[in-house]
Amino acid sequence: MSRHAIPVTLEAGDVRLTIAPHEGGRLASLAIAGDEILVTGSPAGPMYWGCYPMAPWAGRIRHGRFRFRGQEVQLPLGSPPHAIHGITYDRPWAVVDDRTLATRLGASWPFRGELVQQVTLLPGGLEVSLELRALDAMPAVIGWHPWFRRSIAGVPVEISLEARAMLRRDAEGLPAGELVAPTPGPWDDAFTGVERAPRLTWPGRVRLEMESTCRWWVAYTERPDAVCIEPQSGPPDAVNLAGRSSHGLDLGPAMLEPGETLRHTMTWRWASLRGTASPARA
Repeated sequence: MSRHAIPVTLEAGDVRLTIAPHEGGRLASLAIAGDEILVTGSPAGPMYWGCYPMAPWAGRIRHGRFRFRGQEVQLPLGSPPHAIHGITYDRPWAVVDDRTLATRLGASWPFRGELVQQVTLLPGGLEVSLELRALDAMPAVIGWHPWFRRSIAGVPVEISLEARAMLRRDAEGLPAGELVAPTPGPWDDAFTGVERAPRLTWPGRVRLEMESTCRWWVAYTERPDAVCIEPQSGPPDAVNLAGRSSHGLDLGPAMLEPGETLRHTMTWRWASLRGTASPARA
């Protein structure tokens, strides 16, 4: 494998996708019929733009601390006072081929493992897979963090997210371990029981539907210029919820043994709405 600082560009019809292996293996740009739907950069840093894989955990870990099989682990505090979004979103990934990227878990995570991400541009959509191959026993949560533009050409996004339950947050903004009925937004919350594909619609511009093998979705709608709908294999702070359940649902991470693999996929389907009538606005 060799490392590349050159973005990878895939095209299909009027869709152009740019992948930045040197910037966390993220989807850096996705233009559909000329409409860019992703946030393509941020002065606040790599956490706040594009669509990047999260591993070996997703979301926050409380104070960056957890215990695994007798070992006390302290992680870097990417969002003080908590660790956040794994350790690979700000690192270069190796380019294996024009759709495959790979990296290893670094020293800030005390368990050895390898990650492989594959991106396939399809007619009217894309599919991304992420695979964590454990070399040591470890707890693991993987997922993706897309930053979508709140508006395109002045048209604000409409979000459809139907879920049976969400995790109640405590005073630190982290899951308290209790499932409750979903509340109206704005959100910075983890949802489960999502049976219909979450949908983002910029009327008259683009419609996007998301599917995933992940059973958790985190929605973040508190930023004025962007929204996030994030598929995750486990909830935020899953390592500290290990062994706990709510309404019969295990809240902990996957527990991998050496040689085992955690793999999930995320699929986007879209349609350009150019030429369709937009709803009248007051």
